[in-house]
Amino acid sequence: MPTDHTSHRAPDQEPPANPQKQRKGLSRVLHAGGYSLAGLRAGWGETAFRQEALLALVMLPAAFWVGQGWVEVAMLVGVVVLVLMVELLNTGLESAIDRVGPEWHTLSKRAKDMGSAAVLLSLLLCAGTWAAALWARWGAGS
Repeated sequence: MPTDHTSHRAPDQEPPANPQKQRKGLSRVLHAGGYSLAGLRAGWGETAFRQEALLALVMLPAAFWVGQGWVEVAMLVGVVVLVLMVELLNTGLESAIDRVGPEWHTLSKRAKDMGSAAVLLSLLLCAGTWAAALWARWGAGS
């Protein structure tokens, strides 16, 4: 009896492009978690993500003090986490573009600029949400 996992395929059938897709159940979840941790470690190597993550360590606990109710706390936490998510996606996009080649190309520049714009918008949303919450807590005739 063959010990490889190819015995169930037809002879003309190609092996799966990504063998990880064959995982099921808890094994799939555990491997996905490992890839996610690897992504966070890779993000930590980027200065912008590291700065935002360190600021998040201050802002996330502060959200429970600034927020007046669970909805405000959720919004304050959510926008901070959103910045981290968008920064990771932007870094992934830049890495994929850099893998294609180091030469300058209009479409590569456009994609990187759009990723950067997404980070900017998430930062503006975060700053505006926090400013409104701080104003509601201490600035509006409190």
